Amino acid sequence: MLIDVSGLGFSEINSLIRAQGESCHLTGCLSQRFIGAGMSYREITIDGTPGNALGAYLNGGEITVNGNAQDAVGDTMNDGKIIINGHVGDAVGYAMRGGEIYVRDSAGYRAGIHMKQYKEKRPVMVIGGRTGSFLGEYQAGGLIIVLGLHKDGKPIVGNFPGTGMHGGKLFFRNAEGLSFPAQVNVNEATDEDMAEITPYVENYCKYFGADISEIMGSSFTVVTPNSKNPYKQLYVNN
Repeated sequence: MLIDVSGLGFSEINSLIRAQGESCHLTGCLSQRFIGAGMSYREITIDGTPGNALGAYLNGGEITVNGNAQDAVGDTMNDGKIIINGHVGDAVGYAMRGGEIYVRDSAGYRAGIHMKQYKEKRPVMVIGGRTGSFLGEYQAGGLIIVLGLHKDGKPIVGNFPGTGMHGGKLFFRNAEGLSFPAQVNVNEATDEDMAEITPYVENYCKYFGADISEIMGSSFTVVTPNSKNPYKQLYVNN
């Protein structure tokens, strides 16, 4: 069902989504916040640019954006998938505790901040381009995979990745020479590590038409917490 949401507020939009059953296609979206918040088992396609907290508390189903999205995509989401055919703003996956987020291009600051996992719930985020500073800040679980497919010449990640990290893993493609805080361990990804991320990179390639052999043929760096020193040298370089 095609719904023109031009000029509508988020409450009206979410009411229309719920009334449409399992799937709907929104057009004319322009910065409306909280679209799909708390929903389950629906397929929502969005043309335009949704506002902050797209898919917040999402509990299942799938949201696809044909364009960019603003801040806090997937805030505290529990399950489901969010697929962004463009860039996202700051704090994507904030406190995310389940489900998967795929971003074709780049993300802003504090992606994956407070990401966590519990038992079988394991959140995953794949970012095709680069991210800003404080990636994985206070990360407590889950996987964040940054592929570095951007073409602007900037580093794959900004300052202080993994600050306060005490769970989960960060993966970076072709990340040699980057600087990381003292409270994380930085290693070349093993075959076991690569097997762990392959299904999610395959999904990324399926959604966005990327070359899986080119991506997986590159070197990957894996970052994990150093439990002996989780808060050493926070927010300073030396």
